[in-house]
Amino acid sequence: MTSSRTAVEIASQPATWRQAARTLPQHVAALPRRGERVAVIGCGTSWFMALAYAELREAGGHGETDAFAASEFPHGRRYDRVVAITRSGTTSEVLAVLARLRGSVPTGALTADPTTPVMDLADEVAVLDFADEESVVQTRFATTAVALFRAHLEAEDALPAGVRPLAEAADDAERACAEPLDRAVLTAEQFTFLGTHWTYGLALEAGLKMREAAGAWTEAYPAMEYRHGPISITGPGRVAWGFGALPDGLADEVRKVGGTVVESELDPLADLVRAQRLAVAVAEAQGLNPDTPRNLTRSVILPDRHA
Repeated sequence: MTSSRTAVEIASQPATWRQAARTLPQHVAALPRRGERVAVIGCGTSWFMALAYAELREAGGHGETDAFAASEFPHGRRYDRVVAITRSGTTSEVLAVLARLRGSVPTGALTADPTTPVMDLADEVAVLDFADEESVVQTRFATTAVALFRAHLEAEDALPAGVRPLAEAADDAERACAEPLDRAVLTAEQFTFLGTHWTYGLALEAGLKMREAAGAWTEAYPAMEYRHGPISITGPGRVAWGFGALPDGLADEVRKVGGTVVESELDPLADLVRAQRLAVAVAEAQGLNPDTPRNLTRSVILPDRHA
C-alpha cells in the first residue's frame, strides 16, 4: 500500500465532502445568491473547478455564471459577484483580481488557509481548512470546494437534473477509493480525459493531475470534440476516459482501433477520485514522489513588478 501523503489526502475525500455539507450554513455568505450574474475565478486546478461549478450553477437555474483563469478575468464586464477559489490564499493572479475589484463588486472566496492575504481582499471567505493539504498536488481541497458548491445548489433546489445529491456522491467516492484500478489503465502510455457540460472541467483536472504527479502524456476535451482530430492518436496502450456517459457510438469507435475505454457509473466527481489514484499509482511505478512533483510549488507567487 502506498504511503504517500497525496494518497492519504485522496482517501479522505468522502469525509471532507460530507463535512462541507454539514458546515454549509457558516459558508453561505461567500457564495452566490440566486439570480446573480457571477464570475468564478481560479488558477490551475481551481480554474477547472470553477468551470465545473459554473456549468452546474447555470444549468440548475441559479443564475448566469462564467468561469475564468484569474489572469484572463475580463475587467470591465459587469458581474453582481465574483467568487475566487484559492487553496493557498496567496496566488498572485487571484489576489490581483480581488484587489482591483475591492469596493466595486461584492466578492467571495474559498480557501484552505485563514492566515493568508485573501482573507483581507475578499468581502466574504469560506475557510475549508479541514480540506487543506500538505501535498503540492491539489486533490481534496479542489473536490471539497465543488462539494460545497453542490451542497449549496442542492439546498436551494438548483441542482441540475441528473446530478446526484452530494450524499450519494460521497458514497460513490468511498467506492472510488476502494475499487482496484484496471491493469490496462495502470500500464497505458497515453490518456485522454473526456467530459460534457460540468464534467469537462473534471476531465481537464484529471489530465492535469496525471501531468503533475506522473509526468504522463495526457489530453482533455469535450467528449464530442474527440471525434474531430484527437481520436487519431487512439490505439493499443492508449486510454479514453469519460466522466459521465460518453456520446453514443464514441466508445465503439475507440475500441475498434484498439483503444481502452474507461466508463463508470460513479458520480463524475467521485470518478475524479479514481483518476487521482491513477496519477499516484503511475507516478510511483516510475519511482516519482507524487507529494513533490517536478517544477511545482504549492502556490504561484509572482514577483511584484512595482516593488
